[in-house]
Parts: sequence; structure tokens; C-alpha cells
Amino acid sequence: MRKTLSIIRNSLILTFKELKVNKLRTALSLTGVAFGIFCIIGVLATVNSLEQNIQNEVKSLGSNTIYIDKWNYSGGPDQPIWKYRARPVAKYEEMDMVKKRAVLLDDISFLMQTGSNISHKDDLLQNVTVYGIVESQMTIQPISFDNGRYISSSEFLNGSNVCLLGYTNAEQLFGNSDRAIGKQIDIKGKKVTIVGVIKKEGKNFIGWDYDNCIMLPYKFCRTIFDEKYTNPILIAKGKTGVSAAALSDELEGIMRQIRRLSPTQEDNFSLNSVEAFSKAISQSFVMINVVGSIIGGISLIVGMFGIANIMFVTVRERTSIIGLKKAIGAKRGSILFEFLMEAALLCILGGAFGLFFVYILTLILSGPLNFPVYISATMLATTIIICITVGILAGIIPASQAAKMDPVVAIRSK
Repeated sequence: MRKTLSIIRNSLILTFKELKVNKLRTALSLTGVAFGIFCIIGVLATVNSLEQNIQNEVKSLGSNTIYIDKWNYSGGPDQPIWKYRARPVAKYEEMDMVKKRAVLLDDISFLMQTGSNISHKDDLLQNVTVYGIVESQMTIQPISFDNGRYISSSEFLNGSNVCLLGYTNAEQLFGNSDRAIGKQIDIKGKKVTIVGVIKKEGKNFIGWDYDNCIMLPYKFCRTIFDEKYTNPILIAKGKTGVSAAALSDELEGIMRQIRRLSPTQEDNFSLNSVEAFSKAISQSFVMINVVGSIIGGISLIVGMFGIANIMFVTVRERTSIIGLKKAIGAKRGSILFEFLMEAALLCILGGAFGLFFVYILTLILSGPLNFPVYISATMLATTIIICITVGILAGIIPASQAAKMDPVVAIRSK
């Protein structure tokens, strides 16, 4: 162990001496490794951060949840758009029908979604997302509040003119979410009282537009908007331990019964699984990672030849020293290990420069992308493994040559 540590220490000293003596040569050789690491880890960091952000937004759609809609969210079978348009929309009554028949169901909700303008005194907000919800919406997709509360059971039952307001909307209308509670806003000529302000969630690509929304009890919402033009959907959540596939199979049979479809008729609805959507996203990102890795791999191969060149030159310059070491008893293995260690250290140094530039990239991208781009611990470990592997591959031939040298010939070479 002590001997190994001594070899590593000597390799470090010799490596840094090489850097001081041959700065330009070493810098040019390390550029390939640094660029390769920058490409691989840069792509992985950006793509993985984007995927994680999208997956988090997908999770906000609900765990073990299936959306029953006339539209297929993943594209589905190759069908003309008019077929989807011709399908009937989900109905409020179907929610109770499904709930009575389903065994694997934990809960189900009905949701209306549209857009409208809202106002408070002279302040007007345009294109606000309007959700008409039922009480079970909170069970399926829990809502966090910055201020206030959820709509009560009696308010849902009576269709009271109350609402939940998105954080951004509350700030724009009242300056502060605290001031919004108890205030009235106008929507389609009707006044509604704000009972809760939803916690700020930030921008997203998928999922609920909570910051720019207003949530109304379904029974009140349908008095303002025509239900069939709001793309209503059913959201079903399975019991704990129930797979999405099993829940989907049960719901398909129930929906066919409810809509009285014969065995020869195709489904006039789509079952959109959040779990399936999440898997599809993961698969779509695999190819991007592969392409980025190939580009980085090519750069690493170039860098590997640069490191190999340095090691061949280093072996030639130290030929007499190698001969002296072997003459006083140094074994082939220790000589081999010393040069392989030096090659690996050079690659790790190149990788460190590459990581530094990736870090700069994450700082630059985090702003415009509106989500944090980061380098994970896994990526750091991957970088070290790649650098050590490339170093060993680059140094194996020159290190073998050094280990096989005849001590007498090596000493006389100078």
C-alpha cells in the first residue's frame, strides 16, 4: 500500500513537472479530452435536467392516474383528426357511473377547462385558464395554498360563486396574495369570491397552469360556460398497488358499457396513462443522450491520441531514468503502473477543465430555460471513470514499452 502511494505521489510530481516544462504541448493535448468531456457531460447535464423538469411536471398530473378524454395525448393509432373530433366529450354523469362499477379505482374527478378574461375594478386579465372542478380533484391532484383554503363540500354541492386564484393572477390584481382573500372578481358578468390563492409553481411545459388560473366549483362553472365546448375530461386514480395497465383495462370495459358500444365498435374515448406518458418521455430522451455521447466520444478519441503522443515523448525523454530504476530493482509492474497513472492523471486534469466549462454552461442555460441545469454526482463519477479509462487506453502502449526496456540499453541511450 505504501509503495502504491509512493508511485502515485511520484507520478503526480512528474506529471506537474511535465505541465510546467511543456505547457503548450500539454495544453493542446488536453484540449481534446476537455472538449470530449464538455460534449458528453454538457449534453447529459442539459438533457437530464430538462427530462427531470418535464417528469416532475408529468408527476403533477397525478400518480397512477388515467385521463379519460376523446383525445389521445400521445398521438395514438394512425387515425384522421376528424375521428377524434367526432367522439363524444366526457360527461359529468359518467363520473358517478364509473365510480359505482370500478373495483380498482381509488377516486375519480370531472374537469372542465377553458379560457376567459377576469377583472377586479379597473384591472383586467386576459386569457386566464379556467378550471371547473369537483371536490375529488383535491384527492387526485393535491393543491398547495399560499393563502386561504380549498372550496368546501357545501360550496361544491350548492355551486357557490367562490373560486381559487392562481398566484400570478392574485399578484397582478391585488399586488399581494394576502390581499386577494375575500375579494370579489368578475368573470363573464358574474362576481366570484376568492377563498384561496394557489401556491406559486413557476412556468412549465406540461401539466396544470396553476399560476395563471382560476378554479370554480363545477356546478357554478357550468352556469357560465357551455360544458360541451370546454373539453371536459374524467381523471381516474387507481388504488395503491394497482398497476396503470390493470386500471386501464378495467376502465376500458366500464366506459364501453356506459357508452353502450357493441363488440364490433371501436372505442370512442382515449385512456391516457400518466405512467405511459412518463415512459414515452424517457425513451425520447435516450436518443438525444446517445447522439451527444457519440459526438463527445469522437472528441475523446482525438484527445486519447494526444495523451498517447505525450506519453510516447515522455517515455523517450525518461529512458535513462527508467533504466536506472530497473537497475536498482524496479519491477515491470511498477514501471507500467507509474506511466498508466500519469496518463490517467493527465486525462483527469483535462476532464476537470471540461467540467469547469460545463459548469459555466449550466449557469448560462439555467436563466433562459427557467429550470435549474445541474451536474449530478452520477455525472461527476462518470467523468472520473471516463478519464481514467481513456488515460489507461492512451498510455497502455507507451507504458508497456517502458516496462519492457532493457536496463543496460536504457541507461546507455543517453
